Amino acid sequence: MRLLLDENVSRPLHQAIAAFVLGHEIVHLLNLDRWSGTRDEKLYPQAAAEGFQAILTNDARQMQRPREVEAIAASGLHRIEYPHKHPGLTGIGLAIATVAAGLPATLALLADADGQRLVTLRGIDPTPAGRLRVVDPATAPPKYWPDLT
Repeated sequence: MRLLLDENVSRPLHQAIAAFVLGHEIVHLLNLDRWSGTRDEKLYPQAAAEGFQAILTNDARQMQRPREVEAIAASGLHRIEYPHKHPGLTGIGLAIATVAAGLPATLALLADADGQRLVTLRGIDPTPAGRLRVVDPATAPPKYWPDLT
């Protein structure tokens, strides 16, 4: 799977993901020429056009903005979100632990998905249901999700 890390994903988290997530192409937006500062309404279609299949972000507010939700839906990309609520070393440690616990299972699940999925990595709980929440927007569309039929 080709995974794009959003601009808000820290470089230390990118390094950690690259170390433990093998067999996937992991690209940080900051490493792509002229992508920095791209607004989310344009980022999702641009990423889809460049062959990415999923985006990892910690921007929880994206799903509360109608235009961004429409761009996510139209792109067909899987959206993977993780919480990042604490500053400093504690925050990056919790983010790395959360992503390390949930991302490998998420990528395996998305590889077999029959359509777009919205995934929230929740924490380091040892059970898969505790680590992530998966939404199929075709059967349970979130607020502002457009009718694509």
